This record gives sequence, structure tokens and C-alpha cells, in this order.
Amino acid sequence: MHILSIVLQIILGIGFLLFGFMKFGSKQMVDEFKRYRLSPGMRIFTGLVEVLSAAIIIIGIWVSPYALIGAILMAITMFVAALVHLVRVKDPVAKAMMPILLFILAVIVIILN
Repeated sequence: MHILSIVLQIILGIGFLLFGFMKFGSKQMVDEFKRYRLSPGMRIFTGLVEVLSAAIIIIGIWVSPYALIGAILMAITMFVAALVHLVRVKDPVAKAMMPILLFILAVIVIILN
């Protein structure tokens, strides 16, 4: 199971780095956060949390307590993201599938660590 955790940490780490950096200025993310009715400050904060949690979970490959901390941050972030999609802007479930999937993967890392 240790290998599964490492593989998920790598996937989550790379994904959160990419999505986190996108929040700092990609037109797509700027437009999405407007649609979510969230401020530019919240977009930047979300990007920082995603980049920080990615760095922490990647460090967790070698220092296992960090895997748990990073995965908890990711799970909370994705839970809130799913709520924004489903409750705040009333998107169909299909639009919330990415945060739901990432939440599930983060929870698996939590369980394994």
C-alpha cells in the first residue's frame, strides 16, 4: 500500500501544482472565479493553498507525516470546491467531478498514511 500512496501523492502533487499556478492569472480561472462569485483575493488564496499543499504532499514522499498534512489540506480544498460547484453555482454533478475525484484521492492518501 505504500507504493499506492506514493503514486497518488505524485499525481496529486503535480495536479495541484498545475491547477494552483493556473489560479494566479490564467484567463480561464479568472473567468471561473467570477462565475463562482468569488473575489480575486479568494482565487489567489486558493492558488496558494493548492501550491503549498502540493509541495507538502510531495515532501511527504520522503517524510511521511507531511503526506498526511498535504492530503488533509487537499481534501478540505476539494470538498469546498465541490460545494461551490454544487451548492453555490448549482452546477450539474458532472462539472463537480474533478474536485470530487481529487477529494477521494486525497482521502485515500489520508487513510494510507
